[in-house]
Amino acid sequence: MNESTQGTSVPRQRMIEDMRMRKLSPKTQATYIRAVRRFAAYLGRSPDAATVEELRNYQLHLVDQGTSPITLNATITGLKFFFDVTLDRSELMAKMKPVFVPRTVPVVLSREEVVRLISGVQELEAPDGPPGCLRRRPSRQRSGGAQGRGC
Repeated sequence: MNESTQGTSVPRQRMIEDMRMRKLSPKTQATYIRAVRRFAAYLGRSPDAATVEELRNYQLHLVDQGTSPITLNATITGLKFFFDVTLDRSELMAKMKPVFVPRTVPVVLSREEVVRLISGVQELEAPDGPPGCLRRRPSRQRSGGAQGRGC
């Protein structure tokens, strides 16, 4: 262990190593750690000795608090990683199921709305700057003055 991990519990350190071995993104790792940390706070003790009933009650607690389906699923996934992979206790998560997340239909503009949208945009030109960088074409109505080249 190095200096940054000396204050870390053994299960947490092992979970961090398990996530590193699987090359999970830093954002995913932070989400999983947060899920386990919040579960531990709910329990008031280390989560490595949790029971199926405590996990079930925690999911009900999250639902009762109004936790969004996406956050609820992210929490379940983090806890599943901890119990399945780190602790090798997959039986604890057997009854924890993700919740349905309704899909939203994208907004589709009518032809008239697209024409209005495009006609409201001034003509753009690519500057002499970096690729993908746009600036407004100078208006003929503007009085002199320096034109910026950067984005």
